[in-house]
Amino acid sequence: MIGFSTTPSTQIDSRGGRCMYSQLDHLRAQGPAVAVELPEGFSAWVATRGDVVRQLLLHPGVSRNLKKNVPTYEPGEVPWLSPWVDVESMSTAEGRDHQRLRRLVAPALTPKRIDAMRPHLEKIAAGLLDDLATRPADEPLDLHVGYSQQLPTRMICDLFGVPDDLRPEVLRILRVVLNTDNVPEEESAAVFTDMNVAMRILINGKRENPGDDLTSFLLAARVEGEEPLGEQELVDMLLLLIGGGSQTTVSLIDHTVRELLANPDQLAALRADPRRWPEAVEESLRVHCPVSSLPMRWAKEDIDLGEGVVIRKGDAILINYLAHGRDPEVHENPHVFDIDRADKEHIAFGAGPHFCPGARLARLEAAVAVPALFERFPDLALAVAPADVQSLHSFIANDVAALPVLLRHRAVKAA
Repeated sequence: MIGFSTTPSTQIDSRGGRCMYSQLDHLRAQGPAVAVELPEGFSAWVATRGDVVRQLLLHPGVSRNLKKNVPTYEPGEVPWLSPWVDVESMSTAEGRDHQRLRRLVAPALTPKRIDAMRPHLEKIAAGLLDDLATRPADEPLDLHVGYSQQLPTRMICDLFGVPDDLRPEVLRILRVVLNTDNVPEEESAAVFTDMNVAMRILINGKRENPGDDLTSFLLAARVEGEEPLGEQELVDMLLLLIGGGSQTTVSLIDHTVRELLANPDQLAALRADPRRWPEAVEESLRVHCPVSSLPMRWAKEDIDLGEGVVIRKGDAILINYLAHGRDPEVHENPHVFDIDRADKEHIAFGAGPHFCPGARLARLEAAVAVPALFERFPDLALAVAPADVQSLHSFIANDVAALPVLLRHRAVKAA
């Protein structure tokens, strides 16, 4: 059983988008952290001020490991939380255990190795854009499904050697686990089982037929003086890397495209100076962090945040990664997308020992996908008003549910 030291004052909003941003501002005004109710009656402190978020990310009294800090917890007792806490990966490991796992994974994600992925990314992007070009130019299409979602997921599945017949199941699982809006408990419990089954199928296949892919690499990974990855560690590491390496970049592409279509003057500036494309990616990461809140952290000791707010030992902490980039105490006009902003600081990839090892790949994917899209379809336009783009219902992932656009080929425009 997971206890909590106080009664929550409100429920978390899982409708995403503007609703999530509005609640973020409301919670920030209430204090350095606010007790909220999450799905299935689970309670946590939500930190929504930039300085407090950074403090808690680096605080020695805050842990990612539930099992070590809440001895009364029984795995699976909160079904929607299981995929995030009942795992043995870099996301939950601490100290020496965390260092061991990162050392085993690090050789697969070196800057040189990631930069060498650009030609493959460009090939995937070109193929997807060729497919889009066959669609009627004057009819709306969902760019989220047809492009933003396709490029990162194909890239990550190629990298890890996920066979074609397993890919639909892997992608289904990754989408379901991010949905936190009124998901039945039995569905939450089932997805955790499905996740493990899919990864074991992948692992067994690579044991029989290893290849030039990261799953085979992790199976063979050895570091002198360290134990190799155990069976469950392999499963959980693959879930972390495949999930984190795909869904977050989908959101990054979606938000960057939407903002540039809503701000044609900034798009024109990027077209005039293509060297500035990374600036658009960083500004998108700041204002629309792909991960809103990543479950879960735990207080190893009482933490006094001031203003009468004390997080007690054993309490759950939900850190909002959006908070820093959208905090008016950190950024002037934080809700405004502005590629000319001098300070684009954000914590979209975390901070400290748990900084995302795939950050460079996410930036590379967006830096390839977005310019390629606008180069192929220079007359691309939103098919709805920017404010009418539907949001994914989740308090974990910050993404759109669909991105309706009109390709508007030059030939059609000229005709």
